[in-house]
Amino acid sequence: MATSHRQATPPALAHALSAAARGLAVIPLSRRKLPALRSPHHDDPAHPPCHGECGLPGHGVHDASADPARVRALFAAAPWATGYGIACGLPPHHLIGVDLDTKPGTDSPAALRALAVRHEFTIPETVVVLTPSGGRHLWLTGPPDVAVPNSASRLAPGIDIRGAGGYLVGPGSRGTRGTYATAPGTGRLRPAPCPPALLHLLLPPSPRPARAHSADGGAALLHFVRTAHEGERNSRLFWAACRAWEQGLGAALAAPLLDAALDTGLPEPEARATLGSAARRAGGPC
Repeated sequence: MATSHRQATPPALAHALSAAARGLAVIPLSRRKLPALRSPHHDDPAHPPCHGECGLPGHGVHDASADPARVRALFAAAPWATGYGIACGLPPHHLIGVDLDTKPGTDSPAALRALAVRHEFTIPETVVVLTPSGGRHLWLTGPPDVAVPNSASRLAPGIDIRGAGGYLVGPGSRGTRGTYATAPGTGRLRPAPCPPALLHLLLPPSPRPARAHSADGGAALLHFVRTAHEGERNSRLFWAACRAWEQGLGAALAAPLLDAALDTGLPEPEARATLGSAARRAGGPC
């Protein structure tokens, strides 16, 4: 019987390639959930900060790629990898990870539900990854021009956020405590858009600029809303409306923002509700 000389694809690489096929940029991870490739500059502490400009692998999340050839090359350089990380904040998904941890004395799912009630948003049906420790990763998407920062327990105890510059451990990865797996019924879903009110909570507080700093009269905010694509229209409208109130233009831009949102196809009742929610968050009239 003929014997195939083709080498079997390691499980971690196979899962990583599957994620890359969905447009997710990945890197190889060690069993400890850390980037598997060591920095090429580790012996030179005086080396200038490098995010991969040198062309060598070993720069953590900055190595992330969805190109199959690049992914294979990264895993070939780290054959000991048992998992893969998915970079957040990158196109086309602009992934935001909500990590519901299982820390002693905390109930992160209950904390997230309480936030949803208090701030009037619904936790959407989306991709959910179950962690070996009993936690959950919720995959959401954000607007392309908004960078959500990473944080640990800032939103609530036990809720960590993975945004720009961070990564999530991908399903199928093996760590020291077991294997990450997609929750039943969620593997075929697309990451859902982050609810506008939740997105507002994830962003750092913005300073309130004086009116003189808004010389364009809010034109940039209106453009930001008008150029929104389906799936991000509500988030963009909410973000722009909050910034308008912070700039002292909330009342003046309410009608133009509504018109801009309607131009994108957002239903009027939904747009008005989003504007009202933004006004309440910023302390303006409801």
